[in-house]
Amino acid sequence: MSRIGKNPVTIPQGVTVEVAGQTLTCKGKLGTLKLPLSSEVTAAVESGKVVLKPRSETKRARMHWGTMRATVNNMVNGVSKGFSKNLEIEGVGYRAAVQGKNLVLQLGFSHDVIFPIPSEIKITCEKPTSIAISGPDRRQVGQVAAVIRSFRKPEPYKGKGIRYSTETIRRKEGKKK
Repeated sequence: MSRIGKNPVTIPQGVTVEVAGQTLTCKGKLGTLKLPLSSEVTAAVESGKVVLKPRSETKRARMHWGTMRATVNNMVNGVSKGFSKNLEIEGVGYRAAVQGKNLVLQLGFSHDVIFPIPSEIKITCEKPTSIAISGPDRRQVGQVAAVIRSFRKPEPYKGKGIRYSTETIRRKEGKKK
């Protein structure tokens, strides 16, 4: 039995969840998310909660049961509260700015790195060295943050690059004479 899958997902006020066949739709103040459910799992909305159950007692069905429950919980939280990631830029002359629908990064290359912002994601730069990424889809927010970080990963000798605000970089000592 999945310990995660057993717990039903409570639906907060202002969020509607609909199950049509094998598609689950969440609507809230931050947008609408759709999830194609696994063929191993059934979902139902009962008294303000989403209840997921496996179709059989196979190991594969139990694995999908817990995963689907966690994904549905992320969807419900995403359309009601949203998710966010913060990135920090470290380095002389390194900076970021939002220009229209693009994020323009100056990262020490001979050219600016231009990242097109997806339509569901909101990116803001309060300071030239900090980037805030937010949106209703947890997976997409994390993916966008990872792609932006990959343009210039933090290096251990000087600590230059783009890092998550919660990340600590283990510094190394440079070579000695």
